[in-house]
Amino acid sequence: MSKLANKIGFFDSGLGGLTILKDVLDRQPNYNYVYLGDNARVPYGEKSPETIYNYTREAADFLFAAGCNLIIIACNTASAQALHRLQQEYLPQHYPERRILGVIRPLAEAIANDKNIKTVGVIGTKATIGSRAYEIELHKLNPELKVEQLATPLLVPLIEEGWADKPETKMILKKYLRPLKNKKITALILGCTHYPFLYPLIKRLSGQRLIVPPPGAIVAASLENYLARHPELNLRPVEKPEYLYYTTDDPKLFRVLGEKFLKQAITKLEKVKITP
Repeated sequence: MSKLANKIGFFDSGLGGLTILKDVLDRQPNYNYVYLGDNARVPYGEKSPETIYNYTREAADFLFAAGCNLIIIACNTASAQALHRLQQEYLPQHYPERRILGVIRPLAEAIANDKNIKTVGVIGTKATIGSRAYEIELHKLNPELKVEQLATPLLVPLIEEGWADKPETKMILKKYLRPLKNKKITALILGCTHYPFLYPLIKRLSGQRLIVPPPGAIVAASLENYLARHPELNLRPVEKPEYLYYTTDDPKLFRVLGEKFLKQAITKLEKVKITP
């Protein structure tokens, strides 16, 4: 394999992927990371599958051009609607030496491997829930699991506007969770990378006995394992890692909310256009 740039890319429709990146930075801080938030077109959950694929492909082109060998689609909607097509059709033709991973499989494995879980709830965008991506992956791993899914489309816009702590968000979330609680689920998958911003509230409203796997920690562990198994990607720790951030919308808002979520300064941030 030819020598590639030593960067790992993260992509999300907005700020949600920062919940994944934060845990990756905590676990493996000495890599070069590039984050792209397509905030100008968030949310993706209301878009058609073809539109989501096109948006995700444009993001992949941008991150590969920025020197990323590996991209993590840190967005459940894009993972559900675009990942397999990109892996099977687009990469072999355009970037045969590079790789794209999603976030659905690691979470599904974490749930399926827990023998105490019999009924699992999944909350996510309309596009993610409509794709049945989690149900399909879970049943591949454990056909006996009962899966209850629920679209929760109002949560992403509220989080993107910085309303995670508002009483209105608590009221909406409480209403969303009620039917799943009535189904007596034993675990809940946060099927959108924005939702960990609401993790304490979700735990409080859903009951302390409910298992709610932390998506960021699970994906971070999965990525560490993947890097160890794929030295051919030429991704190695460096002494002075660089963290680059790009947004397609207001960089000031991205920085304010992003630093709050990451709990560290965002020093290198740029507004970009990723459309052709």
